[in-house]
Amino acid sequence: MRSPAARPDRADGPAVGPGSHLLVTGGAGFIGSAFVRDILARRDGTRITVLDKLTYAGNRANLAPVETDPEQAARLRFVEGDIADPVIVGSLVAPVAGSAAPRAVDAVVNFAAESHVDRSILDQEAFLRTGVIGVHVLLEAVRAAGRPIRYLQVSTDEVYGSVETGRSAETDPLSPRSPYSAAKAAGELLVQSYVVTYGLDAVVTRGSNTYGPYHHPEKLIPLFVTNALDDLPLPLYGDGLQQRDWLFVSDHAGAIEHVLRNGVAGETYNIPGSAEMANRDVVAALLERLGKPWSLVRSVPDRPGHDRRYALDGAKVAALGWRNRTSFVEGLATTVDWFRANEAWWRAARSGDWDAYYERQYGSRLAHGQAVAEISAPTEA
Repeated sequence: MRSPAARPDRADGPAVGPGSHLLVTGGAGFIGSAFVRDILARRDGTRITVLDKLTYAGNRANLAPVETDPEQAARLRFVEGDIADPVIVGSLVAPVAGSAAPRAVDAVVNFAAESHVDRSILDQEAFLRTGVIGVHVLLEAVRAAGRPIRYLQVSTDEVYGSVETGRSAETDPLSPRSPYSAAKAAGELLVQSYVVTYGLDAVVTRGSNTYGPYHHPEKLIPLFVTNALDDLPLPLYGDGLQQRDWLFVSDHAGAIEHVLRNGVAGETYNIPGSAEMANRDVVAALLERLGKPWSLVRSVPDRPGHDRRYALDGAKVAALGWRNRTSFVEGLATTVDWFRANEAWWRAARSGDWDAYYERQYGSRLAHGQAVAEISAPTEA
């Protein structure tokens, strides 16, 4: 076991290079599947094992571009399972010698999470199981492997809580205000404790509000796009002036890979978006792209503890050599057009228990909803 004094410093070169073997947990989810698709599409010999429980947000169809490409599919292994299951996790991190499993992994990238604040308010326990117990199981498997394995924990800007002015830096105190963000903060703290106590080679990323293709339709942009396509009401919380810094999914996935390869062990890196905008401005922009009327928008009672603003200071990850590539105008156009062209995907995502969830979340709110004065779509500076 390595001591904290021997903690590796990866600032002087790539942590995980081409041809490595990555265990990507939550790799069938929104950001995780983008990470998998982008890396395997490079055809550099990297192999990926995806471990995903395939809950409502985990979708095997998100990996279809990989699994229908013979060369990429040969470098992908999919395992359905829970990161809180130590037997499955242990067998993937460090397979038994002579087993049929691929060789032991070089890095673990943990995307697995119950990811929607609204759902965390309705069902807190699932978030704690994945965000805390699951993280503990992964860390223990890495610690027990008996050889260096890099671990990356994907977290969120929401751990800082609402930020009225300025931008959150990695050294700012954590102040989560929902069961979702509290579980993410707890997972982060657990990771840091394993770095200090056991000398694990681990890094953490905190990403901004992410959007793009394959986004589950419970979140604001895909929910409003798919509702608008069906001419259904758009339930806008409160006055719609909550501020978010919007990050395109391929940029987010690329930043995570950059930190995986180049980040310093024990460090945390903010991943900022490319445009800070109010929710109602985002809605105006997507309606304009769809050619749908503002009259679809309804102001509904806000959710409890709704953070007013998130904003990240990205100086640290910029110093590591990473920059956003996608403007909000370009990213939103790509996203809206993707949903318009992939109706079968999002209708499947809105099947099963979707109607019951939607009624529980928005039914009474929409019953008390009110029309919202129209605004013009914003132009990006």
